[in-house]
Amino acid sequence: MPAIVQEQQDLLLNLYIQPKASRDQWVGMHGDELKVAITAPPIDGKANAYLEKWLAKAFKVPKKQVTIIKGELGRHKQVRISAPRELPEFIQQLL
Repeated sequence: MPAIVQEQQDLLLNLYIQPKASRDQWVGMHGDELKVAITAPPIDGKANAYLEKWLAKAFKVPKKQVTIIKGELGRHKQVRISAPRELPEFIQQLL
């Protein structure tokens, strides 16, 4: 499956998460996934909550429009962004 799949108005992102990074950023491709570095630690769901908030800000949508579909407890995640208002430059280059 590709790293980014467009389903009508939604985007499905296949992500590889690097928690406890020095800064939040799109790192690049990691195999067939997008690698994302976030500063939040992977403790008690803090990294997932932080990732949802960070993605919502990046795509200019409310947090409720960002859903982790697969991978709640792992580094490999599939995330749905419902009707993104804006695409980050890194994502635009990959589409």
